Amino acid sequence: MSTGVRGVAPGSREARKLLNRTPMNRYLPLLCFALLPAAFARGAEAAAPLRVRVVVVAMFEAGEDTGDVPGEFQYWVEREKLDRVWDFPQGERRLRTNVDGTVLGVVTGVGTIHSAATIMALGLDPRFDLSHAYWVVAGIAGANPDVMSLGSAAWAEWVVDGDLGHEIDAREMPAGWATGHVPLRKKSPYEAPAVPPEGQVFHLDPALVDWAYRLTRDTVLPDSEPLVRHRALYAGYPNAQRPPFVLKGDNLASMNYWHGKLMNDWAEGWVKYYTNGAGTYATSAMEDTGTLQSITWLARAGRADAGRVLVLRTASNFDMQWPGATASESLSGESLSKGYSAYLPSLEAAYRVGSRVVHELVGGWAAYEKAPPR
Repeated sequence: MSTGVRGVAPGSREARKLLNRTPMNRYLPLLCFALLPAAFARGAEAAAPLRVRVVVVAMFEAGEDTGDVPGEFQYWVEREKLDRVWDFPQGERRLRTNVDGTVLGVVTGVGTIHSAATIMALGLDPRFDLSHAYWVVAGIAGANPDVMSLGSAAWAEWVVDGDLGHEIDAREMPAGWATGHVPLRKKSPYEAPAVPPEGQVFHLDPALVDWAYRLTRDTVLPDSEPLVRHRALYAGYPNAQRPPFVLKGDNLASMNYWHGKLMNDWAEGWVKYYTNGAGTYATSAMEDTGTLQSITWLARAGRADAGRVLVLRTASNFDMQWPGATASESLSGESLSKGYSAYLPSLEAAYRVGSRVVHELVGGWAAYEKAPPR
């Protein structure tokens, strides 16, 4: 290894003396040479990644991060004081952390294509050490009225993809089929045995999910007279008529914004099929299999821990019509632009329930850095 100019060590007393005797035309190169150790030290310090404890994953924001009509991100930014902004041109939206960097917030964008790309970009970002971080996905969803009510919050143990597969238009499917959706590489609906390709099914750590549920099951969720009236339409669906509550219920992720009772029946069957009867379909969303696929691959590279992921979805609307209505009537009143039936209550529920988990993980980091809570 070279010891420097004329055998003089960089930064040494001899180097400084040599600098003082040097003509002006050689001053600048030698000055840089003399300051190399300090420059390297500053560079190493700047390159040290931020050790994040919890990543909060939102899927969309309606406008600005603060001060206007909220999306999934805004309550987290305002209430958790995620005031430090990080440029993130390789993802959907700028990142935010709190002052000490223990909590990082990211917006994936809508759909599995955006969530997968954004989470992979975040996981490979050298500014952050996410190797021990917990991931808390917190967003709104369509809700299965067989399982939950508007404004309720469901922790998922199973996340199943609803896009991977074959499909025959229902008008052309064989007589006797319950659906035109056929599992990938199968010839008929729900053909046994279920052989899910990678990315079709994700099974989150049951003990971690159960811990999150037990920690938050007594959370008081917002209710209102409009929600009471809308729930009352779902006669014969006792869970749909309950006030908002916290439950364990599984998620179906699909880029296709589907709606209606027959599609709800398909979703229930699809989740049962791919979880061998262990899962119960509760919420429909559009991103979570993309998020989980990226975290799975990041874990292979040692940049994430796939055993530290939680998915929380809250009911902004039912995924099917009430008795006596048509699917199109129900769908026509449910959109982000027109306002989902429980849009603001579901955003509030996602924050109230999810933040209890985030606060516990950050506050108990001495234990939770070493091993997930049980």
